[in-house]
Amino acid sequence: MNIITEEILIKAKEWTQEPFDQETRNEVANLIQNNPTAVTDAFYRDLEFGTGGLRGIMGPGTNRMNRYTVGMATQGLANYLKKNFSDRPQISVAISYDSRNNNTVFADTVASVLTGNNIRVFLSDELRPTPELSFAIRHLGCESGIMITASHNPKEYNGYKVYWEDGAQVIPPHDEGIIDEVRKISSVNEVNFNSNPSLITYFGEEVDKAYLAEINKLSLSPEAVRAQADMKIVYTAIHGTGTKLTPLALASFGFKNIIPVEAQMIPDGNFPTVHSPNPEEPAALAMAINLAKEKKAALVMATDPDADRVGIAVPNESGEFVLLNGNQTASLLLYYILNRYKEIGQLPKNSYIIKTIVTTELLADMAKDAAIPCFDVLTGFKYIAGLIREREKEHTYLFGGEESYGYLFGDFVRDKDAVSACCMIAETAAWAAS
Repeated sequence: MNIITEEILIKAKEWTQEPFDQETRNEVANLIQNNPTAVTDAFYRDLEFGTGGLRGIMGPGTNRMNRYTVGMATQGLANYLKKNFSDRPQISVAISYDSRNNNTVFADTVASVLTGNNIRVFLSDELRPTPELSFAIRHLGCESGIMITASHNPKEYNGYKVYWEDGAQVIPPHDEGIIDEVRKISSVNEVNFNSNPSLITYFGEEVDKAYLAEINKLSLSPEAVRAQADMKIVYTAIHGTGTKLTPLALASFGFKNIIPVEAQMIPDGNFPTVHSPNPEEPAALAMAINLAKEKKAALVMATDPDADRVGIAVPNESGEFVLLNGNQTASLLLYYILNRYKEIGQLPKNSYIIKTIVTTELLADMAKDAAIPCFDVLTGFKYIAGLIREREKEHTYLFGGEESYGYLFGDFVRDKDAVSACCMIAETAAWAAS
């Protein structure tokens, strides 16, 4: 379509004037003049704030991820937080981001709007995994959290996920409540972009250490790890946030022979070595598998850009690497955890597991065999986290998994966690080898 409708043209021309910055104005004016199709796609609707937050292609326009659409969404969130926590003297929000392009631009925009609304911000001093943001919310005593990420989407995308005070992504009624407040913001002029730097505190190494310490407590077979400490493990962060903490976590468990895919350990929002940074896709693990063949490794692990999901490959009897799907990895993890607890006689009282309705029934069968309940929830790890919160006073959450490569052992994080999952997958392999 090469003709811009009058309605779209009016919306687009608004972006060529104040309060929009000069770069945005110039870019939109150029699109109007030279690319009607791009103008239509950028302005034919408003980028929808859904139950998981925002996600979209980056660029100027109402249907794009940019500092203005991010600002409007954040103003709506700020209004909702003020309504819900009006009894608290100071509302706090933790913010982090992955390796996506414009990551710090959007994180700083969110921080500016929140502090402009007198909300205290804890902002990560560099990129961090999504599960660490989930951990930081409770560790720092925040009412909410925002992670700037588009997960495994192509490089053109960015987005943000909204978390509640329990460290989990928002679920009813808060998701719908936030959406309602965001929809009320009809103009950029309603957004308070006036940052108050005195309300911003940067977090980093202290939270890293606390998070890694909790992961280290998950280990069930330190003697097996010691016996297999030199097991060759090839790891790739696929240019994402796992690059720093995943090797540190594996080392803290006791694994001494971590072989990184160096070309993919550099955070880069363009993901130059892969078509898609998705560990569900075999091509994303190709470089790691080639390196594993060369080094005769025992295990390959790949985390996605925000390090909440992990894909693995293991060699078969012929030395050829086999990719495991999410159901297989979840089943192996639960098999190990249940059998190891049985071996040491320490299965926690009133323990239970959770899976999503589309995840393999093998998890339920194993739970039944171990005489513990297995609960089914809707697709999405936020529903696993919601059930953890419901039951946490009287029951012990053991394990949760979903077929889309997300796993969680322990409950100090309230979202899927690829960093801790990598440690438990490696320990499972060490236990099996021993």
